[in-house]
Amino acid sequence: MTVITRFAPSPTGHLHVGNIRAALHNWLWARKSGGQFLLRLDDTDLERSRPEYADGIKADLHWLGLHWDGEEKQSDRFALYESRFEALKASGHVYPAYETAQELDLRRKILLGRGLPPVYDRAALSLTPDQIAAYEAEGRPPHWRFKLDHEQPIVWTDLIRGDQRFDPKLLSDPVIRRADGSWLYMLPSVIDDVAMGVTHVLRGEDHVSNTATQIQMFTALGAPLPAFAHEALLTGSEGKLSKRLGSLGVAHFREIGLEAMSVASLLARLGSSQPIEPFADIQPLIDSFDFAHFGRAPARFDEAELATLNQKIVHLLPFEAVADRLPQGMDEAAWTAIRPNLETVADAADWWRIVTGPIDAPAPAEEDHDFLAAAHGILSNAAFDADIWRTLTGGLKDATGRKGKTLFLPLRRALTGLDHGPDMGQFLPLIGREEALARLRS
Repeated sequence: MTVITRFAPSPTGHLHVGNIRAALHNWLWARKSGGQFLLRLDDTDLERSRPEYADGIKADLHWLGLHWDGEEKQSDRFALYESRFEALKASGHVYPAYETAQELDLRRKILLGRGLPPVYDRAALSLTPDQIAAYEAEGRPPHWRFKLDHEQPIVWTDLIRGDQRFDPKLLSDPVIRRADGSWLYMLPSVIDDVAMGVTHVLRGEDHVSNTATQIQMFTALGAPLPAFAHEALLTGSEGKLSKRLGSLGVAHFREIGLEAMSVASLLARLGSSQPIEPFADIQPLIDSFDFAHFGRAPARFDEAELATLNQKIVHLLPFEAVADRLPQGMDEAAWTAIRPNLETVADAADWWRIVTGPIDAPAPAEEDHDFLAAAHGILSNAAFDADIWRTLTGGLKDATGRKGKTLFLPLRRALTGLDHGPDMGQFLPLIGREEALARLRS
């Protein structure tokens, strides 16, 4: 069996971190299994779906490196839905209902007030031909519901949650088509999963009850069931569901300079028993992905953890991976010297400005004037090679008796304007003799 997974976002907005995690996990499972990862745009809501959102979703997936093997749009598949719908009508698996939204809402409130679950009572199945004719005469078109089979419990073994069991009598027959003829999510998704040969449906645990009803739709269509995996939802770092998670997406991650691999490294294992580690390459995450590692406990997403992970990944990146994002003139030696001090690759530009100058160095203390003059003299006569920092500090130590902070800090301040920064043994050769002499003079 060829494993086929799918990511099916609605192009009614931008991807958020929860969507990204679902897409990543589907992609990782397909790649580990040597299968296919498909993109399906669930754009049946024609009023809210926008081409710019669809383009944004694709751009986000590309940035993350989640390239897909096939693409579908639900808006291109209405004829297929219609034919399957007619077949389900003929077999008695769907039925028309004429209640208004207000009537249904009132019934739910009454049931809840009595302490009962707000399950639809199937009143539409008891309508007489005369009642139906009266509704039609007043211009009230029906919406359509899928008729659940109440005789058999709905069971499946979830790849994350284990054995699942639902009593269909405690579920409402789901509305699958609105009165205006437009489709809701439930049935088109099943029809597409069947037509696309999807073998594994991986999504959030908020879809568990949807899966229960959709399993009966697969059966009604005479199709085999895919395997299902429902993962715990993300929570904020404080351990609660956070509205902010709905606003965090690729645009935000890119804006603050994060690497795609830092996002992947965190989200690939968030909610699992595996350690979260910095990976500069995706292959180890593919090789180690396994549903067995995921549990039902909420998965906490922490932006601070992501930032720390990103910093560690930046420190692993070779020059070739970042060359096209570095300032003009910055070569491999400069990247090697500066890299350990970076939180993001974009920060390299700030350090490169310290190399190329000018800098705003603090005025030296009175007791450091002669010391810096001595440094200028040694630097003027020494061979300016890879060991120039060692030569300079060794000569100053011998000449002045200084050591430790009193030796190194005035030099660093005069040469970089800062108290901390890259290894000066690598940094001073980047600055160059003439610029270094000018900074010592000033």
